[in-house]
Amino acid sequence: MYALISRSGDPTPRVERIDPPLLSPGEVRVTVAAAGFTLYDAVAAADHGLLGLPDVVGLGFDFAGTVIETGDDVKEFAAGDRVAGLHGGVTSKSRAHASEVVVPVDALAAVPEGLALEGAAAVTLSALAARQALDLLGDERGSLLVTGGAGGVGGWAVSLGTRDGWTVDALVRPGTEHLALAAGAVATPADPPPGSYDAVIDAADLQGTALAAVRDGGRYIGFKPGRPLETERGIIATAVLTKPDGQSLAGLLALAADGLAPVRIAATRPLSEAAGLYTAALAAPGSDGRWLLLP
Repeated sequence: MYALISRSGDPTPRVERIDPPLLSPGEVRVTVAAAGFTLYDAVAAADHGLLGLPDVVGLGFDFAGTVIETGDDVKEFAAGDRVAGLHGGVTSKSRAHASEVVVPVDALAAVPEGLALEGAAAVTLSALAARQALDLLGDERGSLLVTGGAGGVGGWAVSLGTRDGWTVDALVRPGTEHLALAAGAVATPADPPPGSYDAVIDAADLQGTALAAVRDGGRYIGFKPGRPLETERGIIATAVLTKPDGQSLAGLLALAADGLAPVRIAATRPLSEAAGLYTAALAAPGSDGRWLLLP
């Protein structure tokens, strides 16, 4: 099989031929049709030490493809099934940016009819991150501001938050207001009033600027677990560390298949051009959609 490998000291990840990972009981082997790029992939490739990674690691979190083999006791899927999932093992020697991937069965969900595998790969991580961010808010409802509300995670947070019963506003780049409004945002204020929201989901990582929009005693949800935010005014700050969750993902893929949540793909490139995609994706706005590698 082929996999995109990052080696410490070399900032350019390279495609290498490697032995396929072993298949253990409770795991599934998938031929990857498409896998998404994330900022973490670029940071990991550039500096292993910054993230505490070993000298050799694979790259890529979310993917979609076709089951080719199942481990002992796996009853949920069979060879030929279309699936999507998340590879959460950041220290593994091969991950989603590869021709094959092996993950636990509970990290996978079936891709519904009507949703292409590329579309499933484009929404998996964004949708799970948004869902898990909203889940941190518990049963609370009220006013919610989503920063980066026209991006991948932000767009899903707007859509899911609206479905959950929140009154959602979105902070977006000028010219992308229509994307957040289409996802369900009530308004796209250019300068949200200080202390005016019950909660903020900070998908754009604005940190202090986003915190200022939270009311006294409100909630702030970020996406940088390794960078805690100093809070004030009784605000509770929590960070999302997105985890594989096949059961939750199944419902999210169904929403995407029914056109009820955003599916946007900025561009696709073959795995052999991964280094170029990493560079291009870093320079592109999130509102363009997800960048995908096609093994």
